[in-house]
Amino acid sequence: MNWDFKNGVPIYQQIIQAMQIGIANGTYPPGSRLPAVRELAMEAGVNPNTMQRALSELERDGYVYTQRTSGRFVTENETLLAKLRSCLGGAFIGELFDKLRQLGMTDEEASSFASAILEARKTVHTCPICQNLTDQDPCPICADESRDGGIICVVADPKDVLAMEKAREYKGRYHVLHGVISPLGNVGPEDLKIRELLQRVADEDVREVIMATNPDTEGEATAMYLSRLLKPFGIRITRLAYGIPVGSQLEYADEVTLTRALEGRIPME
Repeated sequence: MNWDFKNGVPIYQQIIQAMQIGIANGTYPPGSRLPAVRELAMEAGVNPNTMQRALSELERDGYVYTQRTSGRFVTENETLLAKLRSCLGGAFIGELFDKLRQLGMTDEEASSFASAILEARKTVHTCPICQNLTDQDPCPICADESRDGGIICVVADPKDVLAMEKAREYKGRYHVLHGVISPLGNVGPEDLKIRELLQRVADEDVREVIMATNPDTEGEATAMYLSRLLKPFGIRITRLAYGIPVGSQLEYADEVTLTRALEGRIPME
C-alpha cells in the first residue's frame, strides 16, 4: 500500500478507503477473517496504532466485526456491501468528473466521455486467439491472413503490441500475457495467459516463439519460465535482442547493456 503524505488526508483515512475498496472488490471476501493488527500494519508500512484506528472506524461503520476469541471478520451483509460499492463508485465518478473539468471539459462533454468509456467496457474484450484487447472477434491481426501464423511474439501487455506495430517490421502474430510473473506483486503463472499460449503452440503450426517481455528482472524471469514450458514442443524459442539505442552514446550505456550489445553483435553488410 502506498500513502500520500502531501494531500492532507490522514493516513488512517487513506487506510480506511483502501480497505473499503478491498472489501468491495472481494480482496477481503465476506465472512473472511482479517489478519492481525500488527500483520496488517506491517503490510501497510504504518504504526499499529494507526491501523487499529482505521479498523475501529471500519467496525463502527459495520464493514468488519469482532468475535471475542477469533478476531475481526468482514461483514456478510450484502445490503451494506452493495451500498459500499455504490458510495465508492459515486466517489470515483466524482473524482473523474473533477479531473475532466480541469482539462477544460464541460459537464456535457465529461458525461459523453464517461458514456464512451462505459460503451467501450461493453464492447472491448480479449481476442480468443491472441488475448489482445479488441472489439472484433478475432482481432484484426489474428484475422489478417497475410500475417505469418507460424511466428508468435509474446508480450506482457496490449500496449506492447502497439509499440511493436509502430515499427512496421514484424509480420507474425502476437500473444498477450496480461502481465509478468511478479512474486512481490503476488502475480503467479496461473494469473497470466500462459495456458492459452501453450494450447496455441500445441494446436497451431508454430515454428518460432519470440519472447518480447521487458528486459527487467520480472520480464526475464517470465521469459525463462515460458522457454522451459515451450522447450518440449521442439520449436525455435528466441528473445528480442538487446543493444545500444539508436542515437545514444557509448559513455552513457550501462555495463549490462554493453555486454548484451557485444553478445548480440551482427556482421556489417
